[in-house]
Amino acid sequence: SSLLLRKLSNSSSVSSSAGLSSSFDESEDDFSPCSDAESHQPQHLSLEDASGNKSWKKLKTMVHWSPFVVSFKKRYPWVQLAGHAGNFRAGDYGKILKKYCECEQQCLESLMKDSQLRPFVPGYYGVVDRDGDSYNQMEDLLAEFDSASIMDCKMGVRTYLEEELTKAREKPKLRRDMYEKMIGVDPSAPTPQEHTQQAVLKPRYMQWRETLSSTATLGFRIEGIKKADGTCNTNFKKTKQQEQVVVALQDFVDGSKNILKNYLTRLKELRTALENSEFFKTHEVVGSSLLFVHDQSEMAKVWMIDFGKTMLLPGNETLNHRIAWEEGNREDGYLWGLDNLINIISQMVTD
Repeated sequence: SSLLLRKLSNSSSVSSSAGLSSSFDESEDDFSPCSDAESHQPQHLSLEDASGNKSWKKLKTMVHWSPFVVSFKKRYPWVQLAGHAGNFRAGDYGKILKKYCECEQQCLESLMKDSQLRPFVPGYYGVVDRDGDSYNQMEDLLAEFDSASIMDCKMGVRTYLEEELTKAREKPKLRRDMYEKMIGVDPSAPTPQEHTQQAVLKPRYMQWRETLSSTATLGFRIEGIKKADGTCNTNFKKTKQQEQVVVALQDFVDGSKNILKNYLTRLKELRTALENSEFFKTHEVVGSSLLFVHDQSEMAKVWMIDFGKTMLLPGNETLNHRIAWEEGNREDGYLWGLDNLINIISQMVTD
């Protein structure tokens, strides 16, 4: 294995020692166009199969940056956090492999040609086959960092596509599993009727879930933080208020204003690039994250990652990315969330 993977080997037991659990045990892929059923040559390997431990199913998915943290040895805790064991594997030095998804492939190919956003996304090196499965080959974003601290922020005011809501309504089905997840977080959340049924409809669950975190209030939410010292936290599902976000960010950077300033510079550059990007203008960007990475040298970078639910708009439609979402307008609130994130970090730098 590469020097980088050996360097990261100390991370291999992080998740198992962190005591991570969540009521949201379904992956975002439950709603995704790039579910295993639609990705190329799916490999249905449950977390129980991979680890022999059913508690893996309860782990919150820090879905898409897991491969940047993991040691690809016999133990795969961080890959398993990705929601589908077998979704990632090591590539050549400086590259990682992610299970093939046509939607993500198309986005990455387009982004490589977008002069504005190219510096803010992982390099893409095409599709490769390994052991009968196809993978998208991407740049390993941790290669230039030493003992990195990492944060995943999911951007936008919703993490489901409009078409997912429509499909769920077309075939209404009462879901006991989603009812149980709901009461696991907030026993008072279901209506009296839902309590009687002991089940909820999927669209209701999807919309309720977004109201728990800062997704609805700020247009982004922290998915997870893994620090250089090995501590890991994915328990942000109820981090909703700005004050709570500030506490999490302060802890992430260990109070360093220099690191915050470096992140702020990068975020402002990203915002300018997004505002001038043809790709961004013509895509509904849902379920995508910003990956924050810094190390002890105070080098700090941010990249856009995970485009499995980023959809090209029909015809010549464009999005504003700041105006409120109303069903039918396909607005995702991405820039509104980025504005809020920039404002919060700006205040932290000046306080």
